[in-house]
Amino acid sequence: MAWTRKILRVNLTQGSCLSEPLNMAWATQYLGQRGLASKYLVSEIDPKVDPLSPDNKLLFATGPLTGTMASTGGRYSVITKGPLTGAIACSNSGGYFGAELKAAGWDMIIIEGKSPHPVYLHIENEQATLQPADDLWGRTVWETEDSLKKRHQDPLLRVSSIGRAGENQVLFAAIVNDLHRAAGRSGVGAVMGSKNLKAVAVRGTRGVGNIADPKAFMAAVAAGKKVLAENAVTGQGLPTYGTQVLMNVINEMGASPTRNHRDVQFEGARKISAEAMHEKRASDGKAHLVTNQACFGCTIACGRISRIDEKHFSVETKPEYWGASGGLEYEAAWALGNANGVDDLEALQYANLLCNEDGMDPISFGATVGAVMELYELGILGKEEIGLEAPFGSAQALCQLAEMTARGEGFGKVIGLGSKRLCTRYGRPDLSMTVKGQEFPAYDGRALQGMGLAYATSNRGACHLRGYMVSSEVFGIPIKTDPRETEGKPGLLKAFQDATAVVDSSGLCVFTTFAWTMNDIQPQIQAACPGDWSLESLLAMGERIWNLERDFNLAAGLTGKDDTLPPRLLTEPCKTGASKGMVAEIGKMLPAYYSLRGWTAEGVPTAATRARLGL
Repeated sequence: MAWTRKILRVNLTQGSCLSEPLNMAWATQYLGQRGLASKYLVSEIDPKVDPLSPDNKLLFATGPLTGTMASTGGRYSVITKGPLTGAIACSNSGGYFGAELKAAGWDMIIIEGKSPHPVYLHIENEQATLQPADDLWGRTVWETEDSLKKRHQDPLLRVSSIGRAGENQVLFAAIVNDLHRAAGRSGVGAVMGSKNLKAVAVRGTRGVGNIADPKAFMAAVAAGKKVLAENAVTGQGLPTYGTQVLMNVINEMGASPTRNHRDVQFEGARKISAEAMHEKRASDGKAHLVTNQACFGCTIACGRISRIDEKHFSVETKPEYWGASGGLEYEAAWALGNANGVDDLEALQYANLLCNEDGMDPISFGATVGAVMELYELGILGKEEIGLEAPFGSAQALCQLAEMTARGEGFGKVIGLGSKRLCTRYGRPDLSMTVKGQEFPAYDGRALQGMGLAYATSNRGACHLRGYMVSSEVFGIPIKTDPRETEGKPGLLKAFQDATAVVDSSGLCVFTTFAWTMNDIQPQIQAACPGDWSLESLLAMGERIWNLERDFNLAAGLTGKDDTLPPRLLTEPCKTGASKGMVAEIGKMLPAYYSLRGWTAEGVPTAATRARLGL
């Protein structure tokens, strides 16, 4: 049956850890992870709750395929109301933590209330206890994980924790597991910090069983792995170059937002690309990139392990940064690099490691620094306010601001608010490159029209992973579309969004969809879970999840007016590249998108849509 059928409910106010049965009626409607946890969240909290109050809840959720032999079946999600956006937040992570939680016998953890003092949650199979964490407060993610493994004398303990950013309630603080994997977006780490919960440490030895049809499941999994291995992206590109394979591709077509979206091409992109990571040698002659790395059960292995040259950069780096550590992913490299005009690979690696170690989303951090640098160049912010000179292209400023934000010191406290609040504070909200308060990832919505619509309509704010239109507009997966055209994009985006909701709820990684279609995923879910998981029912479920999230956001106070892009993307044309002269044409696509969704002209699901989906 793939589920353990058990939830761990942790009340931090009372100090209690109680087991309760999983609502299987909901599981058949929402599957697991993103979908099922979102159903629990919207059923248990007031949508208007202050995200950082004890009344908000924080859910760690696995999917039915998490911990199984399915390729990439190691995912888990953290679901809450996000403090960065005020919208529903679901942040997905890999590594080994999710599989360990499942092997301990739990589908989900629901965390509620607030502890009067710092604690961590320790889980060993069915046993769960809250332990004092006063000595861990103020320590980094890396220090916390190492300390807990030593305390419990268990090197196989899997830890998910917050760093100082989460403790200081940086609004884009992340929750980091296995040192370098993160539930990174929307500020889920700030919610964890607001509850005085430092970490969740899990050891599971029960294994994962209860597969409905083991023989059919093994056959479906084997077929899926074959497809991944034979695909050029999942079998060759991602293992060799990681997500950084996109740096030169996106830049050359003129779709790489640069210097806070002033430009769409970065002249320094090649210096910080995947190819540069392979070729660059440090002062000791060793390569920047050490190897690739896989999450639990993954046959793709897109992760990077890199090293920093301790003699290269003037900022004093820690010795642990010199050796092999988590390497740059594309989104982080773009946000720390292109968005700020910084082409120093070592500086990007250093800032990225700071984000990992102290639990910050590098996308939101880097994009917020981009806004700061523009405000600086416009003379709105000066050295006196920031504490340093911060022009575009300054690697020194990037790294110092990362340090300040991680420690919660000086101007770092202002950066920790995110670019929307920061730009509003200084009278230029138009310079915040966000949707619903969340900073853009690494694709320009003027050059990729479908991606622009995806950003505008994403339920968790600007996000590339909620409907990855880049697949079609750049790679031609599953069909090639002209990135400059708007025709047909609303329908294609809806299909992407609904399918991604299914993948996010299953326990699988969305990167599999570079090779897999729903025809590859459906047999795995059908064999693992009892009941009807036909293609039609799964896609209806994806649509149900999307509308459930939409309902929550509407009740929280968001409206159709929030389905838009910053003025710069709507009025300032691309200066270079294949889309030179173009702006984002959201107005042409949004009415058709609403209609296909079964929503009113104001973006509200109709009674007929709600009835059809069982909402």
